[in-house]
Amino acid sequence: MKLLYGLALVFLLAAASCKADEEITCEQNEPFTCGNTDILSSKNFGKDFIFGVASSAYQIEGGRGRGVNVWDGFSHRYPEKSGSDLKNGDTSCESYTRWKKDVEIMGELNATGYRFSLAWSRIIPKGKVSRGVNQGGLDYYHSLIDALLEKNITPFVTLYHWDLPQTLQDEYEGFLDRQIIQDFKDYADLCFKEFGGKVKHWITINQLFTVPTRGYALGTDAPGRCSPMVDSKHRCYGGNSSTEPYIVAHNELLAHAAVVDLYRKNYADQKGKIGPVMITRWFLPYDEADPSCREAADRMNQFFHGWYMEPLTKGKYPDIMRKIVGSRLPNFTEAEAKLVAGSYDFLGLNYYVTQYAQPKANPLLSEKHTAMMDAGVGLTYDNSRGEFIGPLFIEDKIAGNSYYYPKGIYYVMEYFKTQYNDPLIYVTENGFSTPSSENRCEAIADYKRIDYLCSHLCFLRKVIKDRGVNVRGYFAWALGDNYEFCKGFTVRFGLSYVNWDDLDDRNLKESGKWYQRFINGTSKNPTKQDFLRSSLSFLKARRRGLLADA
Repeated sequence: MKLLYGLALVFLLAAASCKADEEITCEQNEPFTCGNTDILSSKNFGKDFIFGVASSAYQIEGGRGRGVNVWDGFSHRYPEKSGSDLKNGDTSCESYTRWKKDVEIMGELNATGYRFSLAWSRIIPKGKVSRGVNQGGLDYYHSLIDALLEKNITPFVTLYHWDLPQTLQDEYEGFLDRQIIQDFKDYADLCFKEFGGKVKHWITINQLFTVPTRGYALGTDAPGRCSPMVDSKHRCYGGNSSTEPYIVAHNELLAHAAVVDLYRKNYADQKGKIGPVMITRWFLPYDEADPSCREAADRMNQFFHGWYMEPLTKGKYPDIMRKIVGSRLPNFTEAEAKLVAGSYDFLGLNYYVTQYAQPKANPLLSEKHTAMMDAGVGLTYDNSRGEFIGPLFIEDKIAGNSYYYPKGIYYVMEYFKTQYNDPLIYVTENGFSTPSSENRCEAIADYKRIDYLCSHLCFLRKVIKDRGVNVRGYFAWALGDNYEFCKGFTVRFGLSYVNWDDLDDRNLKESGKWYQRFINGTSKNPTKQDFLRSSLSFLKARRRGLLADA
């Protein structure tokens, strides 16, 4: 009788568990209910699924103990482009000397992964291995990696997160010249030798799309090149916004592929995996009833994702890009195409927002033309009916507000599965910013960030379950507040609060505490946890005048 009772109890518990799993609802707009970690948590993902946090060297380490990189040069030459507060990454969180605090916070979160980048100029201050290696830089990263492994935190190491040694930019304009391929390969070879016994997940280049477009088309990012009239204040030291982005992207792909080839041939015994990181975005038709808008959305996918993914899967650029861009788009030799195609073991996908797409004329002959106009697509956050795509993402009174769409992560993951050979995927960035104008109490009460994170994790789980997408990990951006490219310290992305007047003063925000509960699969008080806590607590606080708009 007792045996039968026990079996019945097990059956009922299993049934209840399955029922709860089936009843998870993913909302696309406020109010969100996904913040209840009794309903949605790490337990809804695979056993070995990695939940971590992310950062990058320039944004957290500070300038002490390394050589000058392009973001140093760019932010000092054009301080207003570095952020409206005119600040830069010279100091930031000082993780170079306070890395133990970073690891301590990750341990508190119970994170199982940490994505960070190596500073090329910290390891090789003068850019080329032949000019000398900084042992202090190597020791720093060895100590960090060892501390992570001691806490069972898997390191995901990015070789290049936009901070090229300035000397290589000065000598041959960095990724604009094919010399970068050998220098990047030599740098990677040194890193594999030093750290490969401990690091099993390598990322070659962060967001392949970003440096060519923002660094060489718009001039808003380092190194700051663009056509003379693209920047109305003439703050680009040189460049051609119509041609250089395609050359830079081409050399990125070749440098990436050369490093992957090196790793596979010379370091197979390390039994690791390697791949690039893509910045992703989803595109919806501005007017779903208009065929030209549907075509614009598809064309934008080709220019945004296909620009890199078709070479990485097929060894050639998309046909639509070849047709529109013409001779400005470089060609791969047969050997190069073979080297590039298939040059990844996994893809890191960063996702933040979705936009509406509609046709827009490509002003090819304009002196203000950039490669980003070649798709012939206009992007907005509102559709033909004047409806915003979702909740507020960033309030910007100058450039305009942006809004987020949680289901976009579902569509992106599904698209990469169906279009690009069902790759192994890690979500390497996903996060939400709040304004630095908030006081400490307001900044820590970041319930809007919980809404953002949980709504995206809900749809991530759903696409894994519904479509069988091979996603094995998720990294929230960011570990802590840091310097933000082009924003300075005017925004905060961290799950932990950093006091800029006392860098040792670090505390988990409400989002960090929520992520901790999510990873642990528990709640502080399961019997009293309010399903609408994340949204409604924030709204109540705002009505009391405690919080500024996020």
